[in-house]
Amino acid sequence: MGWLIALIIVVVLVVIIGIYLWATYNSLVTLNVRVDEAWSDITVQLKRRADLLPNLIETVKGYAAHEKGVFEAVTKARAETLSAQGPAEASVAENHMQTALKSIFAVAEAYPQLQASQNFLQLQAELVDTEDKIQASRRFYNGGVRELNTKIKVFPNNIFAKRLGFTARDFFEVADLAAIAEPPRVQF
Repeated sequence: MGWLIALIIVVVLVVIIGIYLWATYNSLVTLNVRVDEAWSDITVQLKRRADLLPNLIETVKGYAAHEKGVFEAVTKARAETLSAQGPAEASVAENHMQTALKSIFAVAEAYPQLQASQNFLQLQAELVDTEDKIQASRRFYNGGVRELNTKIKVFPNNIFAKRLGFTARDFFEVADLAAIAEPPRVQF
């Protein structure tokens, strides 16, 4: 009779541990997928911004053709953004992009007729909207990473999470936080 009670206790413990592992594994998978989805949202918004830039450059070029260095910097930053493979590379590219955008808007400020151009104003509004969406996507991504990393690092999940193939993800951080504190703006 004593061995039967011991067997029942062992079976109940194994079932409880099994249910815990099953639930934890499923929640880790869910969080992992959510982080992947959030990263996809960021790349979509970065691509959208990169697609707006050639139009913006062409509009500004029409008024300030001699500002070649600015246009090359924006083009280089655009290419860097499109080729970024992860949060670390995207952070560096984002820093370069913010610097390049500030330069192009500084050029635009020197040309009042450009500032009055309807095409430029529309592109500027779309760019500001896209910057807002990038910031929102980045917050969503970093929130998902925070949840996933916390779930992976807390006890007892940390004992088996790595063995199941789950690793902590990188946050999307920008080296120059002041550069992205607010969307690019043009003062008229």
